[in-house]
Amino acid sequence: MFSQSEENYLKAIFHLTTAEKKGISTNAIAEKLATKPSSVTDMIRKLSDKKVVSYKKYYGVTLTNSGRKIAANIVRKHRLWEVFLVEKLQFSWDEVHDVAEQLEHIQSPKLIQQLDHFLGFPTQDPHGDPIPDQDGNLKTIEKRLLSTLLKNETGICIGVDDSSSEFLQFLDKRGITLGKHIKVLEKEAFDDSLIIEINQQKMTISKKIANNLYIQKS
Repeated sequence: MFSQSEENYLKAIFHLTTAEKKGISTNAIAEKLATKPSSVTDMIRKLSDKKVVSYKKYYGVTLTNSGRKIAANIVRKHRLWEVFLVEKLQFSWDEVHDVAEQLEHIQSPKLIQQLDHFLGFPTQDPHGDPIPDQDGNLKTIEKRLLSTLLKNETGICIGVDDSSSEFLQFLDKRGITLGKHIKVLEKEAFDDSLIIEINQQKMTISKKIANNLYIQKS
């Protein structure tokens, strides 16, 4: 059994792990969890003793096979609960993260299996992130940042990099949601802001916004 704190560390390392599977620095983990590097060092030692992480000096922290499977299961639970909250309880997509953070620690495989079945086996959460399957496999989705599109290129909004409630509320106010077609009309050379067309309306968005929206080119 793992404590909630230990599970949070495993999930953080999972999210920080890149496709190249390079080791994660203790400073990066500390920043992700808003804690001190010394606290991270102590926890990594505990998790290493439980054989769920591996640490090498100058290389960083990686998940072992068992550690990755545990972390993927936590992410799976989190994202399934987000789908449930949005689809069945009418939560908005900016409200679900904090609630799912609490629900993800429930230790009942049968409950999660039944939840998955009840929801119709969803493959993505309300923010466009893929849901790991029962074996911890995570389907990769071809996506790119809106900021990489050129003038007159079009894409479908399929996810967000920043899932904070503030950013999601900002998007809601402007009618930018998953599944919307976005066309780049102009790209300002001065600050890389974009003039886009969405919902048959023109609007200007900053480089910061464009760097937090994932699209699938159409």
